[in-house]
Amino acid sequence: MAAPALTIGYIELLRKNTSFRRLWAGNVVSLFGDWFNTIALYSLILTLTGSEFALGAVFITKMLPWAFAAPVAGVLVDRFDRRKIMIVSDVLRAVIVLGFLLIDEPDEVYIVYVLIGLQVVVGSVFQPARTASIPNVTKPHELLTANTVMAATWSVVLAFGAALGGFAADVLGLNAVFLIDSGSYLVSAVFIYRTTIPQAMVKKTEGSVLKIAYADVMQGWRHIRAAPQIRRISLAKAAWGLGGGASVYMLALLGEQLSPDRQAAAIGLLFAARGIGTGIGPVMGRAFFKNRNKWPALLGVSIIISGIFYGLVGSMPLTYMIAIPIMIAHAASGLNWVFSTVMLQHRTEDEFRGRVFSTEWLFVLVADSFSILAASLILQSGLMNLQNTVLVFGIIQVITGLIWLKSVVPAERATQSENNSKRTP
Repeated sequence: MAAPALTIGYIELLRKNTSFRRLWAGNVVSLFGDWFNTIALYSLILTLTGSEFALGAVFITKMLPWAFAAPVAGVLVDRFDRRKIMIVSDVLRAVIVLGFLLIDEPDEVYIVYVLIGLQVVVGSVFQPARTASIPNVTKPHELLTANTVMAATWSVVLAFGAALGGFAADVLGLNAVFLIDSGSYLVSAVFIYRTTIPQAMVKKTEGSVLKIAYADVMQGWRHIRAAPQIRRISLAKAAWGLGGGASVYMLALLGEQLSPDRQAAAIGLLFAARGIGTGIGPVMGRAFFKNRNKWPALLGVSIIISGIFYGLVGSMPLTYMIAIPIMIAHAASGLNWVFSTVMLQHRTEDEFRGRVFSTEWLFVLVADSFSILAASLILQSGLMNLQNTVLVFGIIQVITGLIWLKSVVPAERATQSENNSKRTP
């Protein structure tokens, strides 16, 4: 009998694995709506306020509520049916985004932040539920390909969704974009409804809801703290975000400066470059870096590469040519994202997976939020101009990557050596 393949092709996975294909298809539709919505929100805030800090507050409002909700979201993902959680999340978000249709005056801007906060809190269970579900609907030799497909899809949809969303906002108007986003959530819910997701849930325990939730959160954090091989990798995306969060936020400002008259389209094009990069990185990583023992070092190198090319963005003349280093910087970020996700999925038991990934999101969102807050305050106060600020945060990424290589990689090598010695008779 032939040994099973170590991995599977992209088309073969989508053709043979019906549950993954439906989960993936729902994700495609929902992401298109999300990126239409995102570019429209950036344009709406810049049009109504013209403030760098107000734009930064949009990014932060997309993150901090998620960070606070993440621990409880992880409990829900482990205790309840992940498929039903994703469906409910999609339906509720379809209703919430319709609220953006009511906003057209500067004194109504606060409603934007309220609606974003609601959208984020409801959606905070969707991301860890989807990520935790991928190992449930795939076999071990399908897992890397499945995560690469999801990451490449996110990237392609970002590229086309951001670009089309920017032009749609300029041509059709912001209200049309928000309606498209609402409809996309409903279509996603239909796809997920038709998906079968087996799951090993946490055993039921007695007690009040708050007591159970608190106990589950603590148990999840103790699990992460007691497993250094999980804790280290759960920080990989946050390490990138210490400088990268601000860099992504400043893409919107760079787009505004590139084309003040058609800012939504310009912002969309720069985010499209980001999307193309994040699609290229995981595909190349899957093709060239098959030795998983080298992945921890690659995570640090990817952070350094992102920093170098964002530093180049801050040093170049402000033309559309900056899209090239942006694309390369996010090819590195895409590799960081997929490889760290696959490592966590392999290292975490199913009953803890929701809490581990929600905690990882907590780390990411806090790192991104502080990074964006710092950049927005620098720009709002006039301490530095936009491109110099981009350069500074690129340098921060390079330093963060070097720290990762100095601290995390030796610990990973020590763990690998210890595991090898245990296997040796």
